[in-house]
Amino acid sequence: MNLTISLNSTGNDMILQTIQMVDLNSQYNKIKTEVDTAFQEVIDSSVFINGKAVNTFEQSLAIYLQSKHVIACANGTDALQIALMALELEQEDEIIVPAYTYAATAEVVSLLGLKLVMVDVEMDSFNISVSAIEQAITSKTKVIVPVHLFGQSADMEPIMEIASKYNLWVIEDNAQSLGSEYTFSDGKTVKTGTIGHIGCTSFFPSKNLGCFGDGGAICSNNDSLSEKIKMIANHGQKIKDHHSVIGCNSRLDTIQAAVLNVKLKYFEEHLLARENAAKFYDNTLQHCEFIELPSKMLNAKHTYNQYTIKVKNGRRDALQKYLLENNIPSMIYYPIPLYKQDAFKKYVTCNTEMENTKALCESVLSIPIHTEMNDEIQNYIVQTIMNFNG
Repeated sequence: MNLTISLNSTGNDMILQTIQMVDLNSQYNKIKTEVDTAFQEVIDSSVFINGKAVNTFEQSLAIYLQSKHVIACANGTDALQIALMALELEQEDEIIVPAYTYAATAEVVSLLGLKLVMVDVEMDSFNISVSAIEQAITSKTKVIVPVHLFGQSADMEPIMEIASKYNLWVIEDNAQSLGSEYTFSDGKTVKTGTIGHIGCTSFFPSKNLGCFGDGGAICSNNDSLSEKIKMIANHGQKIKDHHSVIGCNSRLDTIQAAVLNVKLKYFEEHLLARENAAKFYDNTLQHCEFIELPSKMLNAKHTYNQYTIKVKNGRRDALQKYLLENNIPSMIYYPIPLYKQDAFKKYVTCNTEMENTKALCESVLSIPIHTEMNDEIQNYIVQTIMNFNG
């Protein structure tokens, strides 16, 4: 959603600025020469599938994440599905996922005929509840899928302890939080997506690191799992025309890898811009009584793929309408709990009432945040929010 507002009116002169949830065009214009050159190199090579840029990107991302293996794929949903396929699960096996997340996390479980077990999340972090995980474990539980939502890590240390205690796999859904970090009690800091047995991410254009179409990646420090993942993503073949396992066709296009190679060079700069925009909101909205600002874990680095507030006293929809009337876009992630979605009703098992999930779906509102934010636009957004009295 792109909306234009008038700022700094001086006489007959009017400065028009467009408020966007994510300003991809301005970001592109800053690196246009490099991106266009990278495009042309791919076009000149005419190797549009499995070109050199794909391998370069996999290696560069592995170095950035300090992960032993990175396997690029077509999108973040495929990444999750391939990760589950690599574990050779059986249809009665139970997969624990948060009830408050995007549909893809649960969708792949149902697509593979596995048993969905949804658990509640924490009100402050929006992430999966550690206590709810342990309460949901049965003899059929095989996998925990924590989602690092909106740019903040789930509480991974106790999750990994539970996984070790019950001999479970952990697949991290890191689609919204690439670049985020988690610090363990021993002081070790690691990137999200590299803590569990397998990490999955997305390069959808609006993500922290986005390409110009669809893209995804899977990372792991396990050699045998990584080899299997690579085969599955390529029709189950390690050697051409020798299909060792049932696989799928999920490849990152060379031209998307070329974009990502350029953007990865600026990734930390882009994350800092998001962090600064979040600090601006934190400082200017902290005394706004009808909203609750996003919390930040003391032992984690938040990368703010979304800046998501909670609106008190049932006023969320009225605030969103008011913002729209003032040309400010916003989004609700997510208005309907997954367990209430028609698609999942016959697949899902819920062990609790999901009170936190229900409350979040009724109160959350994400306001614009991206790498190209400026004080003028943010001031306008903040003042508009504070003027709301609906």
